[in-house]
Amino acid sequence: MFRRVQGRTKLMWLPVTPSTDFPAGALVAFDNGKLVPATTDTPGYSIIGVIRHAITEKDSDYDQDRLVEVEVPIEKNVIWEATASTELSASNVGQYYDLDDSSTVNLNANTNSIVFCVKDVDTTKGWFILNIGPDASVKA
Repeated sequence: MFRRVQGRTKLMWLPVTPSTDFPAGALVAFDNGKLVPATTDTPGYSIIGVIRHAITEKDSDYDQDRLVEVEVPIEKNVIWEATASTELSASNVGQYYDLDDSSTVNLNANTNSIVFCVKDVDTTKGWFILNIGPDASVKA
């Protein structure tokens, strides 16, 4: 789960792909003009922000076209807290990493370089800057 710690963001209401599950706090990307959960293969330039609320098949509008609330960074270097898939330590600070899934950082991969680690909070959580949006570039 990605949770903003510091920096400016705005809330945008964006179209979501019907009949798709989203965990709260997941990174989301555009695919064919609608939001989908980001994956390990999603390039940073197509990720738009963090979905605020979970979407599940129990929702009454699950299979309908609708708009959902997404938190979008509006300045560089907004810091987000997220969980890592493996043990996080001080040696991870200053490195780029990929996603394990839409809510978790993969410390064993850096092909797409979606996040930049700025702090190890504990062994499972860290602070990250997102390398997303139209200005995102692959770092190694």
